[in-house]
Amino acid sequence: MPGQSAITTFTRTIMVSSGVFSPGHLGELTQYLPFELVDDVLERTRTVQRRLRRLPSRVGVYFVLAMCLFPGAGYLRVWDKLVCGIRALGPWTPSEKALREVRRRLGPAPFKKLFEVVAGPLARPSTPGVCYRRWRTVAFDGCSSFQAPDTSGNLGVLGKTRRHRGGLEGYPHVRLMALCETGTRGLLGAVFGPTSEGEPDYARRLLSRLDDSMLLLADRGFSGDEFLNEVADTGAQLLVRATLRRRPAVMAVLPDGSYLTRLRGRTFRVIEADVTAVCTDGTRIGDRYRLITTLLDHRSDPADRLIALYHERWEVEVSFLALKDTLFAGHVLRSADPSGLEQELWALLTLYQILCRSMVDAVESRPGTDPDRASFTVARHTAAEQLMSAQGILGPADDIGEIGRSVLAALHPTRRPRTSARKVKCPMSQYNGSPSENRPRTSQRIATVGVTVLSHPANPEESAARDREPGFRELTLRLLRTEPDRAWRTVEISRALGITVTSKYRSLCTQINRWAEEAMLIRESRGKYRLAPEWLGSANERRST
Repeated sequence: MPGQSAITTFTRTIMVSSGVFSPGHLGELTQYLPFELVDDVLERTRTVQRRLRRLPSRVGVYFVLAMCLFPGAGYLRVWDKLVCGIRALGPWTPSEKALREVRRRLGPAPFKKLFEVVAGPLARPSTPGVCYRRWRTVAFDGCSSFQAPDTSGNLGVLGKTRRHRGGLEGYPHVRLMALCETGTRGLLGAVFGPTSEGEPDYARRLLSRLDDSMLLLADRGFSGDEFLNEVADTGAQLLVRATLRRRPAVMAVLPDGSYLTRLRGRTFRVIEADVTAVCTDGTRIGDRYRLITTLLDHRSDPADRLIALYHERWEVEVSFLALKDTLFAGHVLRSADPSGLEQELWALLTLYQILCRSMVDAVESRPGTDPDRASFTVARHTAAEQLMSAQGILGPADDIGEIGRSVLAALHPTRRPRTSARKVKCPMSQYNGSPSENRPRTSQRIATVGVTVLSHPANPEESAARDREPGFRELTLRLLRTEPDRAWRTVEISRALGITVTSKYRSLCTQINRWAEEAMLIRESRGKYRLAPEWLGSANERRST
C-alpha cells in the first residue's frame, strides 16, 4: 500500500570541536569530562603538544578512554567508533603507529590526575542506601584478577603469582585496591601494583581519603590492631570483621552482649553473632561473625543493626564485578610496558567513575530511588552508542541525557534476599575441590534470615561451651578483678593460675610486660602489677569471677 512505502527524512545536529580536535569526545560522557577539564589537566601535567599535530593531546586522552570502553577492539577499530558519527567532517585516519605514539607521548600522568578529579562521593546524603545515621558508608577491598601481557617489562615490575598447587600463573597479575562508596559503588580512591604487596599496605595509601563523615566497612584482611588504629586516627568510624581465632580482652560487657576492649591503647567494641539464612528449598546457610567497631554506644548502635549493616560491605565486590567483567569484559590488559599499564588502568578507573556518576544523576532525578537499582550494563551500552553517534557531547547541564533515560527505563526491581552457588572457575585455584560450605548448587531465594547476638561468656564453663578456652590474658584479668586494688607479683599470678612449667611462666611474664605497655596493667614496681581502672569490668562480671 502507498502508506507503507512512505519515506521520512530527518536531520541531526552534532556539536563537536572543530578541525583536528573533532575526534576528541566520548559522546554523552564528554559532559562529565569536558574539553576545558581535559585541557587543564594536560596543562598541569605538562603533556600538551609542543606543536599542533593531526593527533593533539586532547584527542589522545579521549582515544585512550574510548579504548577502555571497547576493550575487545584494536586501535583502528576504536578510532572508527570515535569518528563514525562525524564522517561528514572528513576526519583524518591515523595509522596504528601514530595512535601508539600519542599514548606514549601522554603517559599515565594526565589520566591519574583525571581520576583524582572525578573520584569522590557521588550521591547526596539523603539518597537511599548511602548513609548509616550521619555517616556515609564506604568499604575497602582488593582485586588481583587483572591480567597483564606476559612481557619482560611487565614481568620486571609485577612478577608472576605462584599457584597454590605449584607452578606459576600464565600472566602477570595486577592488584587493584579501591575505596568504594557502598551506596553508589563509586570510587573515592584507588591504587594498584604487584600482587607481592599485601592489601593492608595498599589500603594505607588510601587512608587520607577517609574523614569523620564516613563509616568504613572491611573484611578480615584489614582487622590488624595497627591498621584499625590508623583508620580510627583519620576520624572515620569503622566496622571490620575479625577472625574467630582472635581473642580480644574483655574490658566491660555491655547489656546487648557485646563488649569493650582496648587495642593499642584505643577502646573498641566487639560484637559476636551467629547469622543463619534459610532458603526456599530448605537449605540452611550460616556463619559466625565477630565485628570490631568504634561505635561504642549499644543504645544508639544496637548490635543486631550493625550486623545487618555489615552486609553492605559486599557492594565493593559488585564494583569489581562491574569494573572487570562488565566494562572490561575480562580481557587481558593491552599494554606491554609498565607505563602503558598504569595509563590504561587510570583511564579504566576514570571511565568507570563517570559512568557511575551518570547513573547516580539519573536515580537522583527520581527521589526515593535506590542507586542499587541502576543497571551498569545499560549505562555502559548506552554510553557506547552515544559515542558512536557523537550525540550529547555538549548537552544541557540540567538534562539527565540518554544514558540517564535508559537507566531509568530499565531499573532493576527492589533487591530480593538470595544466595548464589559459589563456583570456582579456575581449575588451578586453591579453592577448587574445597567444601561447598553447605551452599545450594543453584541460586536460591532466602526465606528468612536470623541474627543471634551472642552474649560474652561470664565464666569458664560458658566459655568452654562456646569452644573458646580462655587464654592467659583472660584468666589473668579474671584473677585481678577479684581484688582490683591489690598489686600482684608475677609469681603470685602464675601460682594462682596453676602455671608450674618454666617455659609457660616465662611466656606469662613476657605477656604481662606487654599488657603493661598497652595500659591494661599498671606497673607498681619491678615484677609487681595492678589492674588498670578501665579494665575492672562490670559488677556482674566481677561477682561471677
